[in-house]
Amino acid sequence: MAADEVLVGRVREHLSGDLSISERRMFGGLAVMCNGNMAAGVIGDRLMVRVGPEAWLAALEEQGVSEMDFTGRSLRGMVYVDSGALEGEGLARWLDRGIAFAGSLPAK
Repeated sequence: MAADEVLVGRVREHLSGDLSISERRMFGGLAVMCNGNMAAGVIGDRLMVRVGPEAWLAALEEQGVSEMDFTGRSLRGMVYVDSGALEGEGLARWLDRGIAFAGSLPAK
């Protein structure tokens, strides 16, 4: 599924100027990397966020969040965030969450 270009633009705008961030085409969409570790991405009109295994269950309780099951099975530590939960400050909050987790990992 192609990435929503409006959402991609919003992601790029929020992350501009952060030298630890890079992009890769992945899953038919866009992946955001922090120091070489996947932090978030855009797949269709949803944001994929790497929250980590410890925060995964709590994240799933939030409005508009579901398990990332891209491969047909749930990927523990990764969630999808629906477009409705990305309005206003929602996008920044979720991106920052993914960047914080990926940034806590050893650089690749």
